[in-house]
Amino acid sequence: MLNRLLSGDLPRSRVLAVMLLAIFAGLAVAPFVFPGVKALNVAAKVLIFVVLVASFDLLLGYTGIVSFAHTMFFGIGAYGVAIASTKLGAGWGALLVGLGGALLLSLLLSLAIGLFSLRVRAIFFAMITLAVASAFQTLASQLSDWTGGEDGLTFKMPEWLSPSFEPFENEVFGVLIDGKILSYYLLFVLAVVLVLMLLRIVNSPFGRVLQAIRENEFRAEAIGYRVVVYRTTSSVLSALFACVAGAMLAIWLRYNGPDTSLSFEIMMDCLLIVVIGGMGTIYGAAIGAVIFLVAQSYLQDLLRLASDAAAGLPLLPALLSPDRWLLWLGLLFVLSVYYFPTGVVGRLRAAAKRT
Repeated sequence: MLNRLLSGDLPRSRVLAVMLLAIFAGLAVAPFVFPGVKALNVAAKVLIFVVLVASFDLLLGYTGIVSFAHTMFFGIGAYGVAIASTKLGAGWGALLVGLGGALLLSLLLSLAIGLFSLRVRAIFFAMITLAVASAFQTLASQLSDWTGGEDGLTFKMPEWLSPSFEPFENEVFGVLIDGKILSYYLLFVLAVVLVLMLLRIVNSPFGRVLQAIRENEFRAEAIGYRVVVYRTTSSVLSALFACVAGAMLAIWLRYNGPDTSLSFEIMMDCLLIVVIGGMGTIYGAAIGAVIFLVAQSYLQDLLRLASDAAAGLPLLPALLSPDRWLLWLGLLFVLSVYYFPTGVVGRLRAAAKRT
């Protein structure tokens, strides 16, 4: 049953299996086990980034396409929900209209980019996608009547997803259930379903062809596969999943702006998470997202504790200052790349194969 659910792509490492089960269980019970607004926000962000990074890995890790326009589709999904909810009011119909319109726009844009750009060399395709993403971010900032400009859009969700909605009078396991927690579990279900769908895609015959194209494009074309068609289809699928991830972000924040979903920093975070988790492994998106986002969210707090503990020592408190968290985050990334060149998933699977 589990083998079928995971499309035959089992972890193939006991340590990896334990880590994935721990992540799944932790995210499933996060509202009850990790109290506080910050912890719940981190857990929700992990769910969103697992889908976003897994969809990006479909391009980079499985097909070998380097695209800098991925966050553009992420932003389209977020803006679709935001604009529809602003114009049509809070309701499930507005969410469906916004998501449907965003998916249609993502489909057309990704198809156009794929057909016109995937015939060029990799570096030129990367530059084209970067230019398109930059143009879209500028457009989103300037169309203030629709997008709210630099200020973005703040909107309301359906009643069931509103923080003021409380379906139960009494607490459940010590937690008062409200619309925010219901929103979290909506994201949780979506993330699980989307990741299982991506696992199915990469382990299908279509996914095997993508991996063949990644390894040797000319050989794949020589044996009869239309490389442009497969790469374009991969680009479209990746864009659609990223679009849904953007809609998940908008649902959680009830706000969207250019810096929230279209910034180049999000694109860099995706690249870092893919490298940390392991390219060409959907599981790597989950592992990398948890490691990166937890470090990004709590590293300052840990440095503050370490700095206070080393208060009587020379130089060390200044070195461990919370203001230097980016330095330590960068150092952790360098060490992870050095010791895990194939990512955490790749290293664990290789170790399991040797034993």
